[in-house]
Amino acid sequence: GVFFRKYTKAKAEELGLTGWCRNTPRGTVQGEFEYALSSAETGTDNGNNTDEESWEAIAFQRWLCRTGSPKSKIDECTFSEKLSSSSSSARTRKYDAFRVIR
Repeated sequence: GVFFRKYTKAKAEELGLTGWCRNTPRGTVQGEFEYALSSAETGTDNGNNTDEESWEAIAFQRWLCRTGSPKSKIDECTFSEKLSSSSSSARTRKYDAFRVIR
């Protein structure tokens, strides 16, 4: 293998993200991640840009699509089901760490 899940976990932890990833029967990697609330989401920026993603989420998505593990070949990168942050002040994190599911 190319250790994509191992490097994904390390990158997620570096960025302070939580969630999971796993291999699929099709030979792809699937996962879910979440990020800590940014100042924009918590409203401490005077209410501007309340739907912006954190820089960590953007950096992680770029890393997944462009870099990955050193020996990986990324043919396609898709993200779906972005959760709304409209009630972010009361939002709790679904995961407490980033895990590789085997």
